[in-house]
Amino acid sequence: MLTLIRGAGDLASGVAMRLWRSGFSVVMTDLEYPTAIRRTVAFSEAIVRGEHTVEEVTARRAHGADEALALLAQGILPVLVDPECICRRVLQPDALVDAILAKRNLGTRITDAPIVVGVGPGFTAGRDCHAAVETMRGHTLGRVIYQGSPLPNTAIPGYVGGFAGERVLRAPADGPFVGIRQIGDMVAVGDVVGYVDGQPMACTIGGVLRGLLADGVMTHRGMKAGDVDPRGQAKYCYTCSDKALSIGGGVLEAIMHFMGGQRDGK
Repeated sequence: MLTLIRGAGDLASGVAMRLWRSGFSVVMTDLEYPTAIRRTVAFSEAIVRGEHTVEEVTARRAHGADEALALLAQGILPVLVDPECICRRVLQPDALVDAILAKRNLGTRITDAPIVVGVGPGFTAGRDCHAAVETMRGHTLGRVIYQGSPLPNTAIPGYVGGFAGERVLRAPADGPFVGIRQIGDMVAVGDVVGYVDGQPMACTIGGVLRGLLADGVMTHRGMKAGDVDPRGQAKYCYTCSDKALSIGGGVLEAIMHFMGGQRDGK
């Protein structure tokens, strides 16, 4: 069964991981210049590097739908530069998952594939997708919604290690980002990890630098550009997060539900 995933950031990659390990064929699409923060666990890095491996699953950049199918035949997960998801017309996937996490629907329609799943706010099951998956941390994280919408975006990150908004590093100005630290580095309060237009981006808590924009990515003031994990476990930088895998489990449930696993027609 072929599943096409729009987006290839860390959460979308958690979805891909769940599906891939469950025997699904998966193709992913993203921007030419990906804006993923947790790059070490995002298959979008294959667009930048040509190839990228996350937890022993290797992704490679494909230059078109035909090359994507050839890579699948080799057991390699293809990632295409195709933000408009034009490859869908050739691939004709059995399921399409919108995991761009834009907090709004950027064009996905319920008619795009036999099974369409929307991830996070901006989707309404039964209108623009067959099912939606909750992305808000808490009791309902990863829950599949068959009628209605996920919780609205609060713009407040979920708590990790006792911290919420303090974890996120935001661009101090408009312009290209330049990093001076690496993902996996231990940081302290006040440490500068990068610059935008000559202005420093400093940490407000200590921990391990779990995410950081790639050099040269264009930012706007206030844009999420980094992530500090106060738990201080460097190994967490190289494996899919609990949130990503929970969402991935929800997507897997939704697809299996519509493949014929639902009971009593529900």
